[in-house]
Amino acid sequence: MTLTNELETAVALARAAGAKILDFYAREIVAEQKIGVDNFYEPVTAADKAASRLVVDGLAAAFPGDGILSEEEEDAVEIRTQRERVWMIDPIDGTLGFIKKDGDFGVQIGLSAGGRAILGVVYLPFHDELYYAAAGEGAFLIEKGGAPQSLQVSAESDFTRMTLAVSRNHLSPKMARVSQDFGFADITHRGSVGLKVGLIAKRSADLYIHLSPRTKFWDSCAPQIILEEAGGTLTDLFGAPIRYDLHDVQNHNGLLASNGAAHDRTVARLRPLLAEFGRLRVRSKGN
Repeated sequence: MTLTNELETAVALARAAGAKILDFYAREIVAEQKIGVDNFYEPVTAADKAASRLVVDGLAAAFPGDGILSEEEEDAVEIRTQRERVWMIDPIDGTLGFIKKDGDFGVQIGLSAGGRAILGVVYLPFHDELYYAAAGEGAFLIEKGGAPQSLQVSAESDFTRMTLAVSRNHLSPKMARVSQDFGFADITHRGSVGLKVGLIAKRSADLYIHLSPRTKFWDSCAPQIILEEAGGTLTDLFGAPIRYDLHDVQNHNGLLASNGAAHDRTVARLRPLLAEFGRLRVRSKGN
């Protein structure tokens, strides 16, 4: 299965959305509040909405037979779950970073087929870093307009020599407890799921543990295939695969991204900690 056209289209749309986002970034940013699909309030800006419309319109025109799921658009769930292929879009992954102007935000465009991630583009416009991958074709990074660099995760399997990537905006005592138990060598604090998974893909980190149940398909689809094509692994906290063909788009069981070398041991090490936190595995609603 060749995805050249899909990849070229997604890359072009991610770059165009990134340019639009930077136009907003250069001005005063006004944040509003919205109710997310999990009934929590979340920040949203005009940049989120404009970038979403650009990407959604572009994908709909290029691939009219595909389903589309974007954070900033209404989910036509009955149509989406009947489509073999579905695009998953987060127009600004890391809206808090965008609002705070810390640079840690990105455009994420993923494509799933049969419930699995098969293509992903993550563009970090402030840093001008473009991650991309398609199933079976490897993962690559283009920095500041340079040549594509092939991505390959580290082979580190000793927790005490690993670097853990954690969220800049979502620190918690529970995450501190996890870090203490594992004894990681270093911790890097960054925003955006795609950015942190990208750190693993380019060997700047080895592991990313996201305890929150509040990420959605558009947060994980594009980063997942990029990480997998770089040799890594992304599952939920309990080691189960994430399927993208369900009605419920919420990743209730958190996210665990790693270089793959100690993924199963990480799942096992997390199990008693999750029990300590009162976390039980949530069974996803079927399609």
